[in-house]
Amino acid sequence: MCGPFRLSLSPLGRDHEHLTCVNPASTSMGTPSILAANISPMSSIISQMASSSSSFSSSTPQWKYDVFLSFRGEDTRTSFTGHLYVALKQRGIVTFRDEENIEIGKSISPELLKAIKESRFAIVILSRNFASSTWCLDELTKIIGCLKETTMTVLPIFYDVDPSDVRKQTGTFAQAFFKHEERFKDDIEKVQTWKAALEEVANLKGWHLQDRTEAQLIQNIVGELWQKLSNEFLEDTEDLVGIESQVKELESCLAIGSDDVRIIGVWGMGGIGKTTLARVVFRRVSNKFEGCCFLHNVREVCEKDGLIPLQQQLIRKILNESMSIQDVDEGVFMIKNRLRHKRILTVLDDINQLDQLKKLVGKHNWFGFGSRVIITTRDKHLLRILEVDEIFEAEGLSDEEALHLLSLKAFKKGHPPKDYLELSKDVVQYTKGLPLAIEILGSFLFSRSINQWKSTLIRIKEFPERAILQALRISYDGLHETEKKIFLYIAFFFNHKEKISVVEKLDYFGLYPDVGLEVLADKSLIKINCLEVWMHDLLQDMAKKIIYEECPEEPGKRSILWSFEDINSVLTKNTGTEAIQGIVLKLPKSKEAYWNPESFSKMHNLKLLIIKNVQLLHEPKHLPIGLRFLEWIGYPSKSFPLNFQSNELVELYMCGNYIEQLWKGAKSFEKLQIIQMNGSTNLKETPDLLIVPNLKEMVLEDCLNLREIHPSTLVHNRLTLLNLQGCVNVKTLPSKFEMESLEVLILSGCLKLKRIPEFGENMQRVLKLYLGGTTVTKLPTSIGHLTSLVLLNVRDCKSLTCLPSSIFNLKLLKDLNISGCSKLERLPENVGNAESVEELDVSGTAIREVPSSIGLLKNLKVLSFNGYSRRQATAFTGLKAVEGSLLRLAILFGLDLNLGTKLISPFSLKQWYAQVSIAQQTDQGDCRKVPRQVCLVVDVVDNSGTLVEMVWIGWLWL
Repeated sequence: MCGPFRLSLSPLGRDHEHLTCVNPASTSMGTPSILAANISPMSSIISQMASSSSSFSSSTPQWKYDVFLSFRGEDTRTSFTGHLYVALKQRGIVTFRDEENIEIGKSISPELLKAIKESRFAIVILSRNFASSTWCLDELTKIIGCLKETTMTVLPIFYDVDPSDVRKQTGTFAQAFFKHEERFKDDIEKVQTWKAALEEVANLKGWHLQDRTEAQLIQNIVGELWQKLSNEFLEDTEDLVGIESQVKELESCLAIGSDDVRIIGVWGMGGIGKTTLARVVFRRVSNKFEGCCFLHNVREVCEKDGLIPLQQQLIRKILNESMSIQDVDEGVFMIKNRLRHKRILTVLDDINQLDQLKKLVGKHNWFGFGSRVIITTRDKHLLRILEVDEIFEAEGLSDEEALHLLSLKAFKKGHPPKDYLELSKDVVQYTKGLPLAIEILGSFLFSRSINQWKSTLIRIKEFPERAILQALRISYDGLHETEKKIFLYIAFFFNHKEKISVVEKLDYFGLYPDVGLEVLADKSLIKINCLEVWMHDLLQDMAKKIIYEECPEEPGKRSILWSFEDINSVLTKNTGTEAIQGIVLKLPKSKEAYWNPESFSKMHNLKLLIIKNVQLLHEPKHLPIGLRFLEWIGYPSKSFPLNFQSNELVELYMCGNYIEQLWKGAKSFEKLQIIQMNGSTNLKETPDLLIVPNLKEMVLEDCLNLREIHPSTLVHNRLTLLNLQGCVNVKTLPSKFEMESLEVLILSGCLKLKRIPEFGENMQRVLKLYLGGTTVTKLPTSIGHLTSLVLLNVRDCKSLTCLPSSIFNLKLLKDLNISGCSKLERLPENVGNAESVEELDVSGTAIREVPSSIGLLKNLKVLSFNGYSRRQATAFTGLKAVEGSLLRLAILFGLDLNLGTKLISPFSLKQWYAQVSIAQQTDQGDCRKVPRQVCLVVDVVDNSGTLVEMVWIGWLWL
């Protein structure tokens, strides 16, 4: 049994679960068994890793107790020893005390001896009458024996005795041994053993009461023991103060060794550390399961995207495979059927609805024997309904633990300076053991003066009934005005968003995010990693309280509106004011509303508007011209209000709406950078961009009725992305592209588009060009002007009959996909000029011959002829390849040749002559030598393995 400070981790962690094994023998055409034997399977390597990991874990010392207490009962049981025992337990240090753990009247062995051997530390409390007890002396002798035989550490406490009296057996110790020598005169050797044990323990480093109080001594003992135990961890948990005892208890609830399926609930208030506790336990025990998944923030993900993404993630993480799920019930079926034979570990973090439990974990029989499910939630009732095996209540920190955590944050050490001790205790008393509140206050008070501490304590104690939120608000109150706005914007609009996107949007509002975000992170108000910006739920609740308190009775006078009730009231009654700066309403289901058409007319300072799933019965007649960010999914009107023209708007997202034309004629939107209108099925034409000079992206995917592209689009100087994918009714485009900043052009799926306009000489920045699924018959020769082009995709252009030779003069082209162009019969003769090409896919074309210059494609890695039937493969035998060109070794390094369902892999080049028919050409004609040049011929076999025909691939130079 492992104490709460013990952690056994595999040196590899769980990274090996993400390795994908591809055995070349399973993918190459007819690779002989000798090849498979020569390749070490990844599964074997992983097995060896796991074995190594297991050995590592098993070699780590284990113990049942952190501390064994040895003491003279009548001296200290109800005083010093009792206080020390309580303090050790409060700190999460598992301590053995004989009168509680062994029945009264039992002999010292074997129970006591077993307890001594199973303890990491032994604390011997040497008091005045210690030596008068033969029990204590026998116990000490056993402890000294373990000191010599095991890794136990013995720590003496000299309680009201001088160490020299113990060492030399003088004073009360001399009196005691005088009596022992009389009593055991026939066994004087036993007495000498006791004396030697006392002398040895007295020479060990320990603690002496001397001039300090018992409380101070106990505090020092507990602190030093905590440090010694912490140093033996394999995981850094310095900031996770007080968690170890809870980790041990939760691990005990899991009962990892048993084969039954157990579902454990972790319940507690927000900010108490439920997620942290679950994460630590998850990391420690995950290597004992076949598959593991930690579903973070279930509540938030479910509210935004529903249950299907969570079901997909659960299956993907455990089975390491992606799976398409059409509806929630199908997801339930897949989870039950795919996971019922696997031993899995799953954590569902922050559950708030019963349906989430029913659709993600359901019942015990959904999972294989030995599986474990941990659920964190604020709602205990949900756990009762699910009939979980146990409910573990996450607890706050003890005062001592809270003081330790506060010290780490405020002073960067384990204990506060003497001058700050009482103030620190006052802070601990205020926070009531809530880890998040302690961390925020500690960070705020870092490097502050005593007077600033006193001032802070006075301020927070004015509102004791709102302790938690008020504690969280302390850091907020000290912010600069711009930093306060950043905090509120993140809380309402940008929580859990990509860092780059958050910085860009905050920049639109002139809030200096590069400085402000760092300040907020320093004050523990937000967390930032390389990908996203986020904050804790309690901090978000605090932000809502701050906004609510701006005007509790009249929501129209608050700066931000977020609840449907308040928004609906303000917009229906038209009570909005200039105070409103942001509105965000993302409903999980569509809801009707009767908003006043004039409702936005008074909101002159509205900068950010996000609306989703609201069905309006009246079209808005006004939109504020000061908007910077507008996202309205399902906008009800056919166009913007006639008077709407904003030189402040930067990003515009109007997906799935009823707009037919965004605006009529030329309108000035000087700062507009992004227009996205995916799925706007009523849209008929794109807007005039003549005086929209800074537009960078226009994305109009799946606008099914879009027919006209305004000429200003194809001559826009700042546009970098133009995406018309799936616009099936676009038939024509203006005559010429002259977009000097364009980088990506997507016309895929424009099924009625028959002609691609010419490309101007100024289009030298285009990197990617997607034309797949169009009905073009040819590409313009001016495509050669796209000198930076890296990717060209004309997949499934069924009418395409030829490619211009100018394509293969593009020096940076790496990826060319012409698959599915069924009328394309040949490649240009200058194909070899495109030296940078790495991937060439000609699957499903009518190409039967390739130019000899293909051998000059020295960087080619993948050449695919997938999709040929046997009949087509026969026709492919006519493919001409000059000696040493198509398959020259310099080209073939890393090159996969896909032919139908066969794959020739570079991993088995040296063995090919053992699996294909080879016409050897050597200098002396000695067939036993490895040939300098081989002719590769692929055997085509039917399902029974019968040879049907032989397809010549070409020459290979070795």
